[in-house]
Amino acid sequence: MIEKTEEFIEKFRYKPTKSNQVQSRVKALEKLERIEVDLEDKAAMNVKFPPAPRSGDVVFFTRDLKAGYPSKTAGEPLKVVFSGANLEIKRGEKVALVGRNGEGKTTLMRILMRELDPLSGEARVGHNVHIGYYAQNQEDVLDKQESVFGTLDRIAVGDIRLKLRDILAAFLFKGEDIDKKVAVLSGGERARLAMAKLMLHPYNLLALDEPTNHMDILSKDILKQALQRYDGSLVIVSHDRDFLDGLVDKVYEFRDGHVKEHLGGIEAFLRSRKIESLSELERKAPSDEGKVAVPPENDTKAASRQQFQQQKGLSKEQRKLKNRADYLEKEIAKMEAVQKGIEDRLQSPSEGDDIMELTRQYLENKRNIDSLTAEWLELSEQL
Repeated sequence: MIEKTEEFIEKFRYKPTKSNQVQSRVKALEKLERIEVDLEDKAAMNVKFPPAPRSGDVVFFTRDLKAGYPSKTAGEPLKVVFSGANLEIKRGEKVALVGRNGEGKTTLMRILMRELDPLSGEARVGHNVHIGYYAQNQEDVLDKQESVFGTLDRIAVGDIRLKLRDILAAFLFKGEDIDKKVAVLSGGERARLAMAKLMLHPYNLLALDEPTNHMDILSKDILKQALQRYDGSLVIVSHDRDFLDGLVDKVYEFRDGHVKEHLGGIEAFLRSRKIESLSELERKAPSDEGKVAVPPENDTKAASRQQFQQQKGLSKEQRKLKNRADYLEKEIAKMEAVQKGIEDRLQSPSEGDDIMELTRQYLENKRNIDSLTAEWLELSEQL
């Protein structure tokens, strides 16, 4: 981030039209506390899932699947979450389920785990498939009176018992931490402990529903690296773009009661949907997609006249590029203002602030700013 910012400053230092952006970045760098990161501990954290037993070629598939829930009151209609879903997950594939909350991602997970029957259609698990399941509330079902070490020791069998301390250390449980009772652990610690339990059995399909909720950045990085090396199949529900980037090779989007397949990773999916982050799926209502917000006339008359004068003599393609560049510049300014607010809260957090959530927002916002800035730089060079 520092390197990119310095490149930006150097490139536009003497360009009058960019002086405000240059100065804001200079001030940001001056305030930045530069920290030398000790990589020793992280390098030593090497966690692996057990080798996956061989399964059939297809580990899970659905045909014309309709999913939902029976009504609780007699005479009321069924609640259909999605219908007509055709999915096929092959051995070794890593697949993300994305979409707005309530569109059916967790519902599909429950069908996969046979906790819920289809309303109609077909859903089958493949031959010799053994599923390791991490539910959103899994950390809540841990035995609160058991210790961290005892939680794993109680279910471990065979040679894996010799590696329990290594597994716990990889998930940041060291020294006296392994003797803590589950009852005193934070939400993030319980999430890490629940994930560590999945390391004890040789599953060949991992079904993970929001596994990074409550995890800190280092824990997420450790888990992501382990999943990248995992040789089994993976189905994961997540809103975390950074976590999914480079991890999954196919995306199923749950949208408007249907399920659509997108080949490629999470970046390819975001480009196809013309959005910057998965959180935009929550903010963008289906009926609003494709619409352009029109500001009040009085607020834009002067700007429109000025823009018209500036664009006289430009080709149609150049005007399009300039309009996009102007839009990006305004969006970047808005995001930088939001970023400044997050930075202030991180520097002086109040009692009710969730530091991990603020950090996640900061990193996601930073990534969006970098993405828009890169596009803006590219357009600026063409104008």
